[in-house]
Amino acid sequence: MHKLQTVAITAILLLAAVAAKAAPKSDTFQTPGGKTVTINHIKHASIHIEYDGRHIYIDPVAATVEPFTDVSLLPKASIMLITHEHQDHYDPIAVPQMWITNTAFYANPTVTSKAHRGIPMNNGDSIIFSNDIKIWAVPAYNTTPGREKFHPKGRDNGYILQLDGLRIYIAGDTEDIPEMEQLKDIDIAFLPCNQPYTMTIDQLIKAATTIKPRVLFPYHYSDTPVQQIRMKLAGSGIDVRIRDYK
Repeated sequence: MHKLQTVAITAILLLAAVAAKAAPKSDTFQTPGGKTVTINHIKHASIHIEYDGRHIYIDPVAATVEPFTDVSLLPKASIMLITHEHQDHYDPIAVPQMWITNTAFYANPTVTSKAHRGIPMNNGDSIIFSNDIKIWAVPAYNTTPGREKFHPKGRDNGYILQLDGLRIYIAGDTEDIPEMEQLKDIDIAFLPCNQPYTMTIDQLIKAATTIKPRVLFPYHYSDTPVQQIRMKLAGSGIDVRIRDYK
């Protein structure tokens, strides 16, 4: 191989390694009441939120999505939210490893039926877990003709999680649906970008400018070139943070 080619390839590999190391594994926020919320980025659609001594998990999976995550090493769940039953969101082997006696388990009805535990939540349902933790189940579905079969309307959930006034929107597997226009005062949004199952980059841009979160985490993005999202939202006032949610 030509020496210049070798140098170029080496430089590309080094840049890729630096980019991979540069993505933070967690982000910290303050609630309006001054409490700390730490969001730990696991992978794909799996999120771990630490708040006031409690551990909240959204769609935790172990081996159903690479790389393998040893969930037995994670803190046990105070609250677990499952958006729907697809294997990259509901892992029936991993989830029981994270339960303790008083874990609160909320999911769409199909998952609670499969898991034989928990409280089913349909679109529009809400839960007051405590005076400082509230949860709303919101719609998540496909709209593009021919893709409705992946996530039919009314079956799956997205969630709004309110922690001491800090509002976090976890969209689940969805496209840019009309119901997003009703979402207000979202501080942090997790929006998926992985056609044909969720949104295109342009759909995500539309969703983001509709919701207007303070901070946006693209997630569930597979090989989508998500850096384009940051470029297209430059000047919007939305802080786009790219983390490892491939």
